[in-house]
Amino acid sequence: MSEEKEVLFEVMTPLGFQVRVTKAYWELIVTIKHPVMAGREEDVKKALAQPDEIRQSKSDEMVFLFYKEEREKRWICAVSKQTGSEGFLITTYPTDAIKEGVQVWHK
Repeated sequence: MSEEKEVLFEVMTPLGFQVRVTKAYWELIVTIKHPVMAGREEDVKKALAQPDEIRQSKSDEMVFLFYKEEREKRWICAVSKQTGSEGFLITTYPTDAIKEGVQVWHK
């Protein structure tokens, strides 16, 4: 299997679909998009599997933002797109604000 297609991790979400990320795409996230997330794969897995809340994107109803609190007023946000019973990670980043959008799940 080429590294481009090699899955780094796959996580089942509370919404009932799995989110996957390939090694190559994770490298893109941590080198180009959000270098601060390098080495934080476990935090992203927790945000997807055990979020504090999930919001639906205002611009795409198949995109969900998974929030996991790190400390007071700081969250890890994992953004994924659902495609049937599967999904893929779009990006992930630390944030101090939860975005607008419909809350579709909370613990």
